[in-house]
Amino acid sequence: MLRKEDLAVITALKQYGVYQKDIAVQLGVHPKTVRRALRSDRTTVRQRKLCGRKLDPYTASIDRLLAEGVWNAVVILREIQAEGYGGGITKLRLYIQPKRALRAGKVTVRFETKPGQQLQSDWGEIVVEIAGQLVRVHFMVNLLGYSRRFHFWCTDSADAEHTYEGLIRSLEYLGGIADEVLVDNQKAAVVQHPTSGETRFNERFLDLAGHYGFTPRACRPYRARTKGKDERMVGYVKQHFFVRYRSFESWAHLNQLAEQWLGTEADQRLHGTVKEVVAVRFQLEAPHLNPLPPYRYDTAYHETRVVSWDAYIDVRANRYSVPSALAGQTVAVRIGLDDTLRIYHGDVLVADHLLRPAHLGWVTVPEHHAQLWQETLHVTRQPLTVYQEAATWN
Repeated sequence: MLRKEDLAVITALKQYGVYQKDIAVQLGVHPKTVRRALRSDRTTVRQRKLCGRKLDPYTASIDRLLAEGVWNAVVILREIQAEGYGGGITKLRLYIQPKRALRAGKVTVRFETKPGQQLQSDWGEIVVEIAGQLVRVHFMVNLLGYSRRFHFWCTDSADAEHTYEGLIRSLEYLGGIADEVLVDNQKAAVVQHPTSGETRFNERFLDLAGHYGFTPRACRPYRARTKGKDERMVGYVKQHFFVRYRSFESWAHLNQLAEQWLGTEADQRLHGTVKEVVAVRFQLEAPHLNPLPPYRYDTAYHETRVVSWDAYIDVRANRYSVPSALAGQTVAVRIGLDDTLRIYHGDVLVADHLLRPAHLGWVTVPEHHAQLWQETLHVTRQPLTVYQEAATWN
């Protein structure tokens, strides 16, 4: 049963435009309870009487402290006790409770974005079974703010390269690009988020944003509620997809089932806030999305290596051949998320391999070392007498 102060909180939050679902979460009750309370003309809560109205002479002091940002009931109690208050803390807390809804920074008002305006991005993680083994799965959720259509991609890492890959896959799945992308403050996107001044974004994330033509935006630190729609989708994926599917044959099988589920269930759901089927609402948003660029952004790891004297480079505990003419020179290495290895000298691709474990041996392309072998075969021949004379001197 709701208490009188709970009803006051509900009424205040509703006046601030907070959705009934969010009010229910804050109070720990069912949304139907909130709905009934708002429709009711009279309260069903148990009335509590303040014996002797002891608090009345001190309400002005309490309100002053609240306005100054002092919300700790114990601190306020000490202040009014110094003024002569002889009652307990319970009455004080009952007085403060309804006012907490008006506390600065505590009221969450869900804002709606225009079609094509914003995509929200976030990571979640869960442990599931893949190929018979328990594995920690990182999944990236990207959600369009207007239609609530979203896409998620599962992988084994949440580093910068996988962040860029997950975002690109979502843009490709959704078939277009929102004007802005709202991200959390992870290093893959945000280098520094000062209390004042402009946010410093990761240079490569800015390069990605320029390639796809969106404006990067970052949540305020410790204000993840700024992208609450997407965070709710992280929980939605956990509570729906990963409850229905708990084991997978491979990573490819996991992501295949994810896209199937998105099309058959997530896109077809009736959204509780906007009261529309997501797929239908997306049809209104799709024309407002910007087109994808003609070629895909390269999400590979960027590294450099110095070619050894025998024309190999070391990559992830194994050795891979490059043309022998590059021995001693520095080359650029691109390691794809699909385990492809590309080696560049300047802007020229000079070698490409597929990564493999060291126990399978070095990876060699014979043509890379053909010149090196020819030079080795040109050995100066000496008469046998030279070696006989050397042996005599010894």
